[in-house]
Amino acid sequence: MEQEVPVTIHGSKPKGFAEEHQCETPKRRLEIKETLVETFSNFKESEFGTLMLKGAEKTTEYIKKNPGQAMLFSAGAGAFLGLLLKKRR
Repeated sequence: MEQEVPVTIHGSKPKGFAEEHQCETPKRRLEIKETLVETFSNFKESEFGTLMLKGAEKTTEYIKKNPGQAMLFSAGAGAFLGLLLKKRR
């Protein structure tokens, strides 16, 4: 049994539609960018942000001094996370 379904194909968008969205998109991107930059700079200046940066510097120094041990730690952590997050069959 066949049934016909009416299909409406819109050939064009309403006038002014494309121009509106082209103007809004860069504005929104700029607003989002400004918000992210401001938030990140506030985070870096906060106490927690400075602690994170110090921790990252210490980690980088440790990796440079002990590359083999750091590689084993990362392999162990990856294996552990793999076991925790693996799919159950």
